[in-house]
Amino acid sequence: MPSDAVLYQAAALCLTYPDDDFFARLPLLREAAPQLRTFTDHAAVSEPQELAEHYVQVFDFRNRHSLYLSWWSDGDTRRRGMSLVRFKEVYREHGLEFSGEELPDFLPAVLEFTARTGNTDLLTEYRDALEQLRSRLTDHGTPYAVVLDAVCATLPTVYTGVRS
Repeated sequence: MPSDAVLYQAAALCLTYPDDDFFARLPLLREAAPQLRTFTDHAAVSEPQELAEHYVQVFDFRNRHSLYLSWWSDGDTRRRGMSLVRFKEVYREHGLEFSGEELPDFLPAVLEFTARTGNTDLLTEYRDALEQLRSRLTDHGTPYAVVLDAVCATLPTVYTGVRS
């Protein structure tokens, strides 16, 4: 298990809808993943209904902050279907069967997969999508940006092809 496994699992939980289970786990998340403390501290002082409304406003109304990684590269095209199949194949290669209510490219699912297996290939492959999402969340001024900051900090730097 990679040293970042706890962070990936905590980030997965932070990026899901903040229900009663989320608030029950919040003290543990705060202690387990200090990199997420700005977000967990914010969540701890937020009214549950207020945080839930903020989550919906940020993630559910428009694709501008999509948590579905293949959306960033494929949009709503046929090509996305093949990308989703690939996510499922990667899960199966590691002995996991995706059976969630969400699509297999849902970032919290990918983070949980990474935490369980130590395989960062999907996160690395979709690094550009993560950076775009991180940038948009930062521009939006939401505390959820801290979660993406922490995840992106664990991944290799994106090579742009420009040498200095």
